Amino acid sequence: MGFFKDFKSFLLKGDIVNLATAVIIAGAFGKIVASFTKDIIMPPIGILLGDVDFADLKYVLKDAVVENSETVTEAVSINYGLFITSIIDFVIIGFFIFLVLRAYEKSKKKKEEAPAPPPGPTQEELLAEIRDELKKQNK
Repeated sequence: MGFFKDFKSFLLKGDIVNLATAVIIAGAFGKIVASFTKDIIMPPIGILLGDVDFADLKYVLKDAVVENSETVTEAVSINYGLFITSIIDFVIIGFFIFLVLRAYEKSKKKKEEAPAPPPGPTQEELLAEIRDELKKQNK
């Protein structure tokens, strides 16, 4: 029973919940960036390069074998167009992570630069005040 209790407390720690939330959001963000790259960025680039669809860019190592209108073996190819698209995805995600971390660091510096509250009386000053009050009461 101790194992499950420990596991439950581990899962309910704030850091784990925050991490799980970040992973879920990052997965969704990755899908958005992949769609943005594939559906918005790559088509104009393909048009500029002469009506090229990056998904179709590949170097065929071995052609497919077709006999009697049935594919016996699939083609073997290096799909460098998909690789280029993945690199662009990576650069976009890296850029957004950079922006988020940069904003975080700036907010962290602002918190550090906030003026410290004025220091309170020292221990010696407090003891002197107590002594003086005691002297007043004894007179």
